[in-house]
Amino acid sequence: LVQEIPTYKKGKVTWTDTSYEDDNISIKINIVRRYDTTCYIADVKIKHLAYLQAALAKNEFGRNIREYPTIMAKRNHAILAINGDYYGFRDKGLVIRNGVLFDPERLPRKDKDLLIIDKDGRFNIMPEEEANIIEVHNAGAWQSFCFGPGLLIDGNLAVGKYTEVDAYKTSNPRTAIGYIDDLHYLLVVSDGRTETEKGLSLLELAKVMQEFGCVDAYNLDGGGSSVMIFNDEIVNKPTSDGEKIRERSSSDIVYIGY
Repeated sequence: LVQEIPTYKKGKVTWTDTSYEDDNISIKINIVRRYDTTCYIADVKIKHLAYLQAALAKNEFGRNIREYPTIMAKRNHAILAINGDYYGFRDKGLVIRNGVLFDPERLPRKDKDLLIIDKDGRFNIMPEEEANIIEVHNAGAWQSFCFGPGLLIDGNLAVGKYTEVDAYKTSNPRTAIGYIDDLHYLLVVSDGRTETEKGLSLLELAKVMQEFGCVDAYNLDGGGSSVMIFNDEIVNKPTSDGEKIRERSSSDIVYIGY
């Protein structure tokens, strides 16, 4: 099941450095400091689920196919984009993008959370091993992401101070996507790995998502991959080593656009 992009007219378009508004899409970016870290909070409202899209590097599905997120965003005329789950770094993990199921023979990851965005745009975060990807796809799932973990489920914190593995406890640049209510989402990126930017633990990230109204929230690829792009410009300060501020090539993005 592939949803077609509606042929709605944009009407009047209003751009600022931190916002976008037309008849179908509203984006407002707040830049805040939390936990000694700069966080970029994009509040997104859309009138049709098809405006919440994903794109693959070089328009191809496969292992280790990479491209800079800015290139993917520009090619797809993205208004706002963040990095995705870097599915191409792994052999496992269930992948549905824009209603298309890729490689149904891919095995699920063990002890990992899967995010499914269903045909109505709602979030379903579940253990990946419990998902029957064929059934999920046939039910009309629009997107699925395989990174994790889930940060919030039904308004409750899904990661804890003592339940995170060591890699999750550390402070890093982060990327996450959250569901507030019908066709209302939060796309969040944080800086990190520099002297002035501590970065967030997953628990801190979950609390930020909760503070800004999310009911469900899910962690995407972070570290040097974390990037937010608005109107073809990088908003945050992506870095892998704290020395060079630059984007990292990746396998996919999540974006808002026509």
